[in-house]
Amino acid sequence: MKKRFTEEQIIPALKEAEAAIPVKELCRKYSISDVTFYTRRKKYGGLEVAEARRLEALEEENARLKKLLAESMLDQEALRAALNRKY
Repeated sequence: MKKRFTEEQIIPALKEAEAAIPVKELCRKYSISDVTFYTRRKKYGGLEVAEARRLEALEEENARLKKLLAESMLDQEALRAALNRKY
């Protein structure tokens, strides 16, 4: 999934909000919804760009590891089913 904005664009926008610029004005400026702004603030609030990149990399690695675990569990279940089958 391609993102429209990068961490380098999101973090400064959030810092603008911290500098007392109204959220509605920022949303118009960056053409995003209020919900998108608050979602990004929840995820990236207080982070620097390098930290946000690291967070993104960790989330990708976590997703990959979860997928591997799920595949492994499916393989184990298939083996158990094969061993328990009566001929």
